[in-house]
Amino acid sequence: MDLQEFRKELLEEVRSTASAYGEGSSAAFVGIVSNYLVNAEVLPDFEAAFYHGTGIRNRKLRIDGYALDEFDYTMNLIVADYVGDDKERTLTRSEAEHIFEWPMRFIDETYNNNLQRKVEISSAAADLIDILRTNRGRIRKYRILLFTDGYMSGRIESFPVKEFEGIMVEYQIWDVERLYKIFLAESGRESIEIDFSAYSEKGMPCLDTSKLGENPYRSFLCVIPGTLLAEIYDLYGAQLLEGNVRSFLSTKVAVNKKIRETILNAPQMFFAYNNGVSATAMEVVIQDTPEGKFITSVKDFQIINGGQTTASLSNARYKDKADLSLISVQMKLTEINTDLDEAYNLMEKISRSSNSQNKVSDADFFSTHPFHIRIEQISRRIFAPATGGAQHDTHWFYERARGQYFQAQMRMTKAERNRFLNQNPKNQLITKTDLAKARNSWRGLPHIVSKGAQANFSEFAQWVDDEWSKSDESFNEKFFQESIALYLLFKHVEKLITQQTWYEQGYRANIVTYSIALLAHLMKSQYPQHTLDFQIIWNKQEVPNVITNQMKIVAKAVHDSLTDPSRAIANVTQWCKREACWNRVKTLPLSLDSNIESVLIDVDNAKSVARIARMDQKMVTGIEAQTKVVNYGAEYWKRLQTFVAEKKVPYHLEEESLKIACQMPVKLPNSVHSQKLLSLLNRAMEEGWNEE
Repeated sequence: MDLQEFRKELLEEVRSTASAYGEGSSAAFVGIVSNYLVNAEVLPDFEAAFYHGTGIRNRKLRIDGYALDEFDYTMNLIVADYVGDDKERTLTRSEAEHIFEWPMRFIDETYNNNLQRKVEISSAAADLIDILRTNRGRIRKYRILLFTDGYMSGRIESFPVKEFEGIMVEYQIWDVERLYKIFLAESGRESIEIDFSAYSEKGMPCLDTSKLGENPYRSFLCVIPGTLLAEIYDLYGAQLLEGNVRSFLSTKVAVNKKIRETILNAPQMFFAYNNGVSATAMEVVIQDTPEGKFITSVKDFQIINGGQTTASLSNARYKDKADLSLISVQMKLTEINTDLDEAYNLMEKISRSSNSQNKVSDADFFSTHPFHIRIEQISRRIFAPATGGAQHDTHWFYERARGQYFQAQMRMTKAERNRFLNQNPKNQLITKTDLAKARNSWRGLPHIVSKGAQANFSEFAQWVDDEWSKSDESFNEKFFQESIALYLLFKHVEKLITQQTWYEQGYRANIVTYSIALLAHLMKSQYPQHTLDFQIIWNKQEVPNVITNQMKIVAKAVHDSLTDPSRAIANVTQWCKREACWNRVKTLPLSLDSNIESVLIDVDNAKSVARIARMDQKMVTGIEAQTKVVNYGAEYWKRLQTFVAEKKVPYHLEEESLKIACQMPVKLPNSVHSQKLLSLLNRAMEEGWNEE
């Protein structure tokens, strides 16, 4: 897919989304681009908040959405430049500078001219104003993102960082070409490239610790000035931190206090007291000089341990006016030069090991969790029923890694790509955050879903990790089909709400998750011996009319409750994040129509079907394990046997299985033996076994 094809598909997606959801094309465009940037970890989340008005001296104000990153208190404000014309156009520097002024005026009017008096109190824009006013003393940076369906002029290289009332303001243009580059990137996110020679004449001194021979990585020990680390963080913010551990890092408040004390009271001892940071990069450029080796630049730089150290240095310099000139930080930098899947696996292993001094669950490293891999495998294997007169079945494509769907198409011919899209249509792409929203809504956690993609996914990952440890067989084809049914329900309710006369273009995401959660709650309380028959939705690949009619009633009641003036918190967006909000919604006096019984199934029957699905998964898991063990071959297991004996890795439970594997093909391990062997293999890898 080239750039022109990408733009054409983007515009088509905007038009179809606007038509399906009954919203303006500009709003659809902002929502789609924001979703791209959330998945690429440029934005922590997204809240739609359209406002178009005037301030003092009749100056124009405009906002299309926002996202407050509570990790580093960057306020992201979004403004759109959408025309929707198939003809390509160019956004000039002067046009961009003019548009950038609109959200800045919005901020100024909010703080200095009582803009809240002009805005409807129950609108999303009013919530944004409230968030700006409440967090005025915390916000460290404003980032203005201009979304355009045109192309940025070649004369635009960058926009100078400005200040508003002493706070840094950064400007970014996200045009079609910049979005396209995200999809071309192997990591599925915008690559962070740092030129260290711009900060120091020779770059950053380092010691190359790589072993001789062919390895998928090189490692360097570095000493990075505290000032430089803070400046890099100020420029890139939380984008610099590897996403899978970011939410984990942000909870360790006590660590922040200790680091801050050292920065302020003993900066010269920082190197000795602090564990330093661990980072990865896809490319490291080294310059050899008579004085030694220096790192001049890195590509796709990510900090995978030491996020609190990095953020604390920046915070101390900003809030406490701390002098960082005496501070040096040790850094371990690993260059990963391998394919996409191997890169993810290696990053996760480094991240897990680097964070071993803290208690970190498997949920914190969810991208390589076995659940993730299994759902991907099922999604590639199982076909969804054909719909709409189509003569072929299709897959629901589950994205285990960012950008996987587009990466799969990059090296295809046009004919191959057409076949791929016929079998994996874009509207049947489901991401891990999509799955988390749909599942957590049905689980009765709308207040968690309302907290945003990152917080919601973290909770979902922890639940999966807990359930997996009890019985991984529960995550099977039936679970996948139910998940797709819930996602279909989620998307259906999204469209349904926009068509209602009472809908006022605000809080749709909150209304959707609360409505689905309330439907599940009402079914459980009013029909305790029954549950929703997800197979009906899966088989038809659509939501039955009886559910649609019921959801119209439920969604209206939810909307009225969320926006009720008597709510405990005036800010609707913040109110929806509270469990008290959910407790209040659950008390709504609603009764389901008796027609709903046609889509319910007896609980005992559902349990019977689930039991069969678990047995089937157990058999599949055994076959997969057996295949993997046999493919490794007897010599592999003989070498492993020697390794675990030398390392004194306990393996008495697997001893018989290992003996059988070493005798292949005379003897073959069964599925039970094979699963034991794979468990032993994982323990051996933790002890340093890395032979493939």
